[in-house]
Formats: sequence, structure tokens, C-alpha cells
Amino acid sequence: MPPSGSRAELPQGRRLNFRQTTLLLLTTLAAFLVHGYHPAVEDAEIYLPGIKKALNPSLYPHNDQFFAAHASRTLFPNLIAGSVKLTHIPLDYALLLWHLASIFLLLLACWHIGRLCFDNERAQWGGVLFVAALLTIPVAGTALYILDQYLNPRSISTVTILFALLAVVESKYIRGILWCIVTALIHPLMVVFGVSYFALLVWLRRNQREAVTAALLPLGLALPFLQPVTGAYREALQAHSYFFLLRWEWYEWLGIFGPIVLLFWFSKIAKRQGLVRFELLAETSMWFAIVYFVLGLLITIPDRFAGLVLLQPMRSLHLVYILFSIFSGGLLARYVLKAEIGRWCVLFLPLWAGMFYAQSQLFPATPHMEWPGVTPANDWLQAFAWIRGNTPADAYFALDPQHMALPGEDQHGFRALTERSMLADSVKDDGAVTMFPKMANEWERQVQAQEDWTHFQIDDYRRLQKEFGVNWVLVSRPAAAGLTCVYGNKTLQACRLD
Repeated sequence: MPPSGSRAELPQGRRLNFRQTTLLLLTTLAAFLVHGYHPAVEDAEIYLPGIKKALNPSLYPHNDQFFAAHASRTLFPNLIAGSVKLTHIPLDYALLLWHLASIFLLLLACWHIGRLCFDNERAQWGGVLFVAALLTIPVAGTALYILDQYLNPRSISTVTILFALLAVVESKYIRGILWCIVTALIHPLMVVFGVSYFALLVWLRRNQREAVTAALLPLGLALPFLQPVTGAYREALQAHSYFFLLRWEWYEWLGIFGPIVLLFWFSKIAKRQGLVRFELLAETSMWFAIVYFVLGLLITIPDRFAGLVLLQPMRSLHLVYILFSIFSGGLLARYVLKAEIGRWCVLFLPLWAGMFYAQSQLFPATPHMEWPGVTPANDWLQAFAWIRGNTPADAYFALDPQHMALPGEDQHGFRALTERSMLADSVKDDGAVTMFPKMANEWERQVQAQEDWTHFQIDDYRRLQKEFGVNWVLVSRPAAAGLTCVYGNKTLQACRLD
């Protein structure tokens, strides 16, 4: 490797100028419009109620453990709630602004990484545009995107861990530690992957043989987190196939080994071109993916290690995919696209259009952009809006435990949108159980009490009322005889249990 301080290691243009800033803002807006905005879907059902309860502690007086467990281990809800209190911006608009800021800062971090890796501006922007185009590409077998269509702790921790990486690569270790502390306060799990990556990077930079020590470090750190695997906990785990490598599909395995092979190739290209930091990052990313793949196998195969799956080692691929995308876009820009605008259009226009189409199909019953203050013409979302505006804050609901997976519901969170308590579901709350095994028995009890929901009669609802204290139900039309229903649309009815 060339000595530190060589021209290839210190590309020009350490800060964005006005033209570059404008281009980055336009790229942010384009990425936002292409990938869509859905502030209350998927994991937002876990994180958004935590923000709302921080703003109004009287909300969710019943059964809040399924989101409160996450909220208690991160400053994320307090950060967002604090920004609302400080600025007096309504929460819906604050979420939108935070989401836009997270996209911008992610792309800014990618631009800086490109600056360190490549010695020409086209390659730097190739990496930025490639990441922007692939924000919602699935990270192999992990149930993650590079960046979600809504704000959550990963939106912020992804940015902070990338800025920590920049500091470590430039040997500014104090700054890197500070960024890691911020990441830990926002997302305690994701910082583990970041610190592990940095340890591997530093050792590779000094002595490749010592990298084995850094590579094995996660294995030793994982053992104290071994959890007893109860029947209820195992049921929650089995609902998430991505925890177990042997249950991955062939294309998900390709999503592991494809990047590893290409990263090896990228490191050789970088070495030939004298791009020292590019070579180092490509080599580190390759070994990092291999280490966590081995750890994932060790957890998957011996049954006694099943309790370690809460560490979700394959989520390490999230960082690998971001760096891999920067490298791929940079190399394409440098060697293929060059200064030919037609080539850039041939690559990026179909890519952006394909991602737009994929996101539209992911939420087919919902507008691509769910703007603040606008209730879509969707029966589920209209029912949720009515519940939020017309039921008491202490209302306790039961509804189909599979509702987030039903056609037309489009994975929207009931708690997140109605601001009301509900019995545990079997789609999203089991994800909380996988991280907090002590909730497993109570989750199983509540879900089993709602089995065969579609055939419930008045006595079944009364049983839920007596056992859990629920006093409202949201049911498919037509409601069972004996229910007192005060709201209805073409699909759903909201009914009181008097």
C-alpha cells in the first residue's frame, strides 16, 4: 500500500460547494418521491407509539409493553418528541422533516465516503446516485432496507454510524467514538455492528493476521446474551424465517456471497489503481460479511444457540450493502458511464423507475405518498382515523391479530394511527417478543385468546372483555349479532362492548 498522505488517499474537495449542495438536495427530493413515504407502516407500529406517548403520557394506558420495551432502550422517541415540543411543529410534519433530513444526511455521508475512495468527482456522485436509487432495496434475508419509507431509529443510526466510519478511516478516533456513543443512544444493536466493523478495519490497516482476533470478537461478546428458549419464545422466533440462515431462499444466499465475491474484486481494482482507502474498505467489508455469516451459521445450526438470534447477526449486511452500493456506483461511473450523459440516463432512469414501481406494488391500496393531514380513501385507514377522533383515550381494542397482513390494510400500524391500546397481534408484536423474551408468555396468551377471530361471536368478544378488559372491537362487516357498532364503512365496523 502507498504510504499515508499519498495523492490517491486524499481526494480533493473535502466540503460541498453550492453546486454540489444543490445537487445533493435535488437527489434527496428525487429519492423521497421515488421510494415513497408511509409514516405508520411496518416497524413504525413499534416506534411511533413511543413518540406519541412521550408527547402525551395519557395515551396507551393498556398493554403498552409491546412498544414500550423498545422505547425504553433508545433516546429516539424522546429526541423526536423533544423536537416537536421545541419547535411546536405538529408531529406529522416533524416526522416528514426528520425523514427528509435522514435521506439528505445519508447521501451526504455516502458522498464523503466516495470522496475518500475515489479520486474523481464523477465516481463520487456515481456512488451517491446508486445509493439514492436503491434506498428501499431489500438487504438479503434481513427484513431491512438501506433506508425505510418512514422515520425510525435506523434512519438516524445509519447516518451516525457512517459518520463514525468516516472518522475512523481518517484516523480521527475521538470523533469516531463520539459518533458511536450517539449511535448507541439511538440504536443499541446497530452500534455493535459498527464497532465490530471499525475494530476489523483498524486491525486490517495495521496487520492482517491480527484481524482474526477482531473477527472473532463478536463470537465472545454474543455468549452473555444467550436466552432460554421457551415454547412461546420459539413460536415467536419461528415466525421470522430471516433469523435462521438455513431457511433462507437461494436468492437470499446469493445476496450474501455475491457482494463478498464482488468486494474481493473491488479490492483488487482499488489496489491496481492505488486507491488505498477504497482497497481498505472493500477488504474490510468482505471479511466483515464473512465473519457475521459464520456467526449466523453457528446460531442457526445448534438448537441450543437459538436464544442468540435476538442479536440478528445477518443485519450486519446493512452496512455492507451501503458500502457495496457506493463502490458499485463509483466504479460504474469511473469506468463505464464516464462523461456520457446518455449512459447515465440508460442506467439510472430504468433503475429509479423500477424502484418506484416496486414500492407502489408493496402498498397497493395506499397512495405512494402519505402526506400529513390527508386520510387516504382506504377503509382501514379511514376506520383508524375515526377511532383516533371519536373514541376515549383509554379505549382498549381487540381486532384481527393478523390485520397488518390482510389485503387492503397495507401493513399500517393500529396503535401508531389510532393512538389507542390494543391486544397483542401476531404480525408485529412477535417481533418485539424476539428481542424481549420475557414478554413471550403474555404475547402467546393474548394471541391464542384471539384464535379463529373471523368466526367470533358475541360470547367470544365478552370473553376477551372479561379476561383482558378490552371494551372496543374493530371487526369486519357484517358485525356479529349483539355488538353495539357506532361506526362502519364498506369493510369494517367499530363496536363498543357495553
